[in-house]
Amino acid sequence: MQNYRITETSSRKEREELEHMGLAPYAAKSSESLGRKYPEPPHPLRSCFARDRDRIFHSRCFRRLEYKTQVFVNGTADHYRTRLTHTMEMSAVGRTLARILRANEDLTECICLAHDIGHSPFGHVGEDVLNNLMKDHGGFDHNLQSLRCIEVVESPYPDFPGLNLTWEVRAGLLKHEAYKEGANLNGHPIGPYQSIEAQIADIADDMTYHAHDVDDGLEAGIITVGQLETTEFWRMASAQTTQRYPGLSGDRQIRATIRTLLELQVFDVTHRAFEMIEKYNPKSPREIMTAPERIVDFSAEMRAMLSAFSKFMFENLYFHHEVTADTKKSVKMMRELFLHYIEHPETMGRKARGRLEKEGLWRTVCDYVAGCTDRYAIEEHQQYGLGENRPGTIVATSM
Repeated sequence: MQNYRITETSSRKEREELEHMGLAPYAAKSSESLGRKYPEPPHPLRSCFARDRDRIFHSRCFRRLEYKTQVFVNGTADHYRTRLTHTMEMSAVGRTLARILRANEDLTECICLAHDIGHSPFGHVGEDVLNNLMKDHGGFDHNLQSLRCIEVVESPYPDFPGLNLTWEVRAGLLKHEAYKEGANLNGHPIGPYQSIEAQIADIADDMTYHAHDVDDGLEAGIITVGQLETTEFWRMASAQTTQRYPGLSGDRQIRATIRTLLELQVFDVTHRAFEMIEKYNPKSPREIMTAPERIVDFSAEMRAMLSAFSKFMFENLYFHHEVTADTKKSVKMMRELFLHYIEHPETMGRKARGRLEKEGLWRTVCDYVAGCTDRYAIEEHQQYGLGENRPGTIVATSM
């Protein structure tokens, strides 16, 4: 077997050169990264964004996504999405869009993988509870919490706190902050629009749940094809599916239509993005961020159709009368568990207790509860006798 010698020239540096040759001028280049909060020597084999991706993959907060709610509480059924499978599907869509638009796939994937690692258990119902409980202590937003996870909570390395990810990945998690006037991270502006990789990750999030929430809702029997046919978005996808597969029927036709929901969005977003790129001709990542309008977005027609579709989903799935009682159970559970830790912080884990002095009681408890999986939150709630009934099928909005 031939013996190969790997050097910087044939690994990281070669990858960096390929980025300059193959990516668009407005794409982020790993060799031009603004760096890490705590300086580290570059890895001999991996680009900085590839290194970040691996750090996210190997983190505990990423692994816990497997047991966190997307729409249905984990464990309700084997086929329902979890926060982890949603993240994986979103990452696949993000990489596809990045490749089409000649953006940096590694950076896009990093932002996709990390975007929900700070999410609370029980979906956005849990997030709303934490935000309400923390209203006098800085509030709670899962995007900011994701950044907090990689900078403060998750700290497995001996040389620095957090995961010490690159500036570009951390900035990509601040989508709600980027629009604020003068918004910056470590002295560098993050807006008014984000990098094209962050814009791709943001739109991939929306595109993915528009399709997979339908799939899970049909699987659960909460929504029907007949109801979906009242929406323009489903009718358009169904018509295209029938045209492509005229003999298809039943479950196979439904599943093909769900895939078409995603395809329609991909084609719409890429078509509009190319129009915007041609219109403004951005020549650097900064010119994407300072463009007169967002580059990666739905067309006005698609956005209007999706707005109506989202309204349908809220009325027929997320706020369905059969699941609102379970939603109330999850709200009650989250509140009781949080207040229990406030009164008895000694019952939290060792690492959380170690942050009490520096972070304060309320923020530490918030970090701890946000990090709980659905299953762990239920078990803790039962262990301390905070409620008599275990929640059944809890549904929370995935918006």
